[in-house]
Amino acid sequence: MNRKQAYEYGVNLLTQSGIADAKTDTMILLEHFCHVTRNELYAHGEKFLEAEEENRYLDALEKRKTHIPVQHLTGVQEFMGLPFSVNEHVLIPRQDTEILVEEVLRQMQDGFRILDMCTGSGCILLSLLHYSNDCVGVGADISDDALQIAKANAQKLEISAEFIQSDLFEKITGKYEIIVSNPPYIKTSVIATLMEEVKDHEPVIALDGMDDGCYFYRKIIEESQSYLNIGGMLFFEIGYDQAEQVTAMMRDNHFRDVQVVQDYAGLDRVVFGTLFGGN
Repeated sequence: MNRKQAYEYGVNLLTQSGIADAKTDTMILLEHFCHVTRNELYAHGEKFLEAEEENRYLDALEKRKTHIPVQHLTGVQEFMGLPFSVNEHVLIPRQDTEILVEEVLRQMQDGFRILDMCTGSGCILLSLLHYSNDCVGVGADISDDALQIAKANAQKLEISAEFIQSDLFEKITGKYEIIVSNPPYIKTSVIATLMEEVKDHEPVIALDGMDDGCYFYRKIIEESQSYLNIGGMLFFEIGYDQAEQVTAMMRDNHFRDVQVVQDYAGLDRVVFGTLFGGN
């Protein structure tokens, strides 16, 4: 089939399969597996695909129609302008999380020590290190499978970082100027209602925030005080309805100047504060 036929076939197949972003996903797969850009599709849509490329593309479409995330098919997701490898062991980096990174960057200074708790793919930590100077970073995660992806991303992006397998702060040592975390924060009862791409293909361990969704916020807020310098800052990504709870917990645990930042949709997305006193 030619490029135009391939694109139209993909859009129709994914639309009929209930894929919300059928056009976008088809274009991503066509570009990734057949190296056809949007401009090339429109300018030279009559050009035929190579047989091997066409087979890979059609196979990817068949998988995508079963709601396997397109990022798992391509193996990559851009975040903060950087290409991150992803698979079923890590959360797919999302644009909302860029709000968290941007807010940390506003507060950072050269030479800071940064701890990224629940690092997953490493996208938060590695982006912070990439866009700062002379900072030192540690990423911690309970999942060794996730850490293998984070280490691979660091190597691919040529960014120096340390990654530690740790159940929260269990194996963490030293003090930091910044602790940042996008922890699991979805209520256990809500997970079954999520999109198939999320509930069936992303790691539940990275989603499940226990009964009220705030289990990991409580633990990290309490324990982080032993690992932050006085005047150090704690940053969280939060769910749209968690700002009040997380803010209150931080204020009750020696954090001051606690602020809430909204995402581009106007929803509460980031909470951060500064440690005064504590352990």
